[in-house]
Parts: sequence; C-alpha cells; structure tokens
Amino acid sequence: MCSQPIYFDYAATTPVDPRVATIMAQCLTQEGTFANPASRSHMLGWIAEQAVERARSQVSELINADPREIVWTSGATEANNLALTGFMRANCKRGRHLVTSTIEHKAVIDTALALETEGFKVTFLTPDSYGRISPNCLKEALRDDTVLVSLMAANNEIGTINDIQRLGEIVREHGAAFHVDAVQAIGKLWIDLELLPVDMMSMTAHKIYGPKGIGALFVRKGIHIEPLIHGGGHERGMRSGTLATHQITGMGEAFSLARKDFIKEVNHLENLREKLLFGLNRIKGVKINNDPDKCVPNIVNVGFEGLDSETLLMALRDFAMSTGSACNSANIDPSYVLTGIGMSRKRALESIRFSFGRYTTDKDIDKLLTELDKILPKLRYE
Repeated sequence: MCSQPIYFDYAATTPVDPRVATIMAQCLTQEGTFANPASRSHMLGWIAEQAVERARSQVSELINADPREIVWTSGATEANNLALTGFMRANCKRGRHLVTSTIEHKAVIDTALALETEGFKVTFLTPDSYGRISPNCLKEALRDDTVLVSLMAANNEIGTINDIQRLGEIVREHGAAFHVDAVQAIGKLWIDLELLPVDMMSMTAHKIYGPKGIGALFVRKGIHIEPLIHGGGHERGMRSGTLATHQITGMGEAFSLARKDFIKEVNHLENLREKLLFGLNRIKGVKINNDPDKCVPNIVNVGFEGLDSETLLMALRDFAMSTGSACNSANIDPSYVLTGIGMSRKRALESIRFSFGRYTTDKDIDKLLTELDKILPKLRYE
C-alpha cells in the first residue's frame, strides 16, 4: 500500500480533529442527538436544540461575540454571499455602492460581480505589492452612496494580514457597514469583536479542523440583511433550513479547541514557518512572496526561479500542496492574487503555496527541504 503524501495544503482544508469527529458521531444515530433542533414538542428535539446552541456559544466565545449574533450557513461561501447580497439588497435605499478588493476570495469577487448585474456599483481596490489594502486607498474609494465595504482579514494565497482595526474605523466613520472574510484568520489571529469595528464576519469549520459543509456569519445587532434562502424562518429569519446538528456541533467543538489551544497552536505554526523559511532562504533561486512582517503563520508562498510550478508539483509527488486557492485550481492561468499584487505572469506561474497546520511536524519540514535540495538542480538542468 502506498504511503500517504505529506500534507502541505492546510489553507485549502484541514483534517477533522478526532475529538471533533467523536462529537459529531454522537449526533448521527438513534442512540445519539439525532432529532431535528426545530422540533420543540418533545425532549429529543430540545436536546438537539441545546447542542446547537452550545455550539453557537462555542463559536461566539472564540471571537468574543454574542451567541445571538451567529447565523449558521453551509460554509464561508454562503456566508459571504449572504453578507454582500443580503446586505446590499436590504439597504439599497441608503446607497448602492460596494467597496472590495481585487484579491478577495472568489466567493466575494464573484458575488460583487453578480451584484453589478442587479444595478449595484462596485469599486475594486488594488492592494500593495504584499497584498495589503492601505487606509488611504480605502478612504479615496468611499462615496456618499457607499453602504458596504468587504475586505478579508488574511489572504488565502499569500497570508497577508490587513489592518482590520484601522480599515474598520474608516468605514465606521463614513457610516457604512464593514464585512470581513475571516476564514484564514480564525485560529491564527486573535479576534475580539467587542473591540474590532466589524459588522459582519464570515467563518467556516473546515479550515480549523472541523467538517466541511458548515460555516457561520457573524451579524452585529442592528445590521439588517435580506435572506437568500426562504422557508421556515430558521436563524431568526436570516437563513432557513433544517440545521445539521452533527456539523454544527463539529464546528462548535473545533472553535472551542482553537480557543483552548490558541497560544500553543500559533507557537507551533510560527516555529514551523521559521524552520521552513530558514531552509528555503538557503536555496538558490527561491523568492518568498509573503509579507515578512504581517502574515498568518501557516502560509508560505514561494517562487522558484526558472521552474514552472506545475512541473515542480509533479516532481514533489510525495507531498501535497498547491499553486494557490483550491477554488481556482482548475484554471491554468496564473494566480489572480499574485498578478493582482503586481507580480509578472512568469513569476506567478513559478510560485507554490505551502501551508501547514496542527499535524505538521519538524520532520515533515525537513523532508520537504531535503527533497527540494535533491530535485531542484535536476529540474533546472534538464
């Protein structure tokens, strides 16, 4: 039996933590918490509802929010759609202008483009060479009819961290609402929504050792959004549909573990990143694409001069990584994030994203660096 490749694609998805899987399994069979959480006429429904509300509290505790401000969704893509489309439609009488950036996740960019077909106006901000949105750039883009700004906390391909505090202050001073895609930041950056001027925030479970197919949108009290899914009035009318108890409890447990082990987890990731960067910097023809100062600790985006990234990925068959976002991996064009920060097409096509996580070891980093030392000279001289 072939051994499994060493996994360096944690930014695309994470394995479910066994502790999370155990909690989820308890919500699937007849002996467990299988009932419909909306069935309030019997004890089994009440127990399921309690499990859902406990998970809601676990998610809110990690980000220091009110549990009543957490709306369950099928993932961050739906959360982004609900935030942008739901808010713009609900507030169109106040204004029809949205501000976002050219390197957001496709779930934001494509939603913004869809809103343009409904007559809304969108301004796409250009980031700096590291992927940051400057406060001045945002200020200049705001208009009298701007009602919403949507910017990610940390980029999914290059890991760049935006100054959400300062950007949010500018949005709030203008009187608009601020939405943040925090998918890559949760569990890597400490987020306190009691302090941050954020009105809506998208989250998902599968980037933080929870299951796929479940996410949430933080909606601050007083923010009005129009539902995209109708029928039943679940989630205070913002998102109808029978709640998937097993997935929700899985997300809750994953967020609870992230809160409990936050310092340990971040230290582990920072040590791995330092080890990988030290090894990469010794290799000729390697260019680190990340911001050296403001970057999440689990993503290292690397350019290998003179080598097509697809060729290198094929040569590194004992390792699993990617050239960029999993949502864009079927596209043979270079990463729109890398070209969006001013990188040439050639250099973008030479770049690979390494992302690591809870189960990555020092030995995994050593094996990767050893293999790169071995194959790079061969590939460059073939």
